[in-house]
Amino acid sequence: MQKAYAASLLGALVVCLVPARTDTAWWHEYAMQGDVRFLRGRLYMRRGERTGRAPFPSAVVVFRPQQLLPGG
Repeated sequence: MQKAYAASLLGALVVCLVPARTDTAWWHEYAMQGDVRFLRGRLYMRRGERTGRAPFPSAVVVFRPQQLLPGG
């Protein structure tokens, strides 16, 4: 998340699919700086013969391009 946020400061549009770990430091330091959309239900994943639901809730975090202000 730190790298994604930093890239937005340099002008990139960054979209992240992440576990919704709202009790963690990285969530409050970085994810909350972006536009957060919580996904309803659990993601369904398929990898070859293996299938199943994610054991955690997920969110999409969008960091829009920003410009660093002089001195900031």
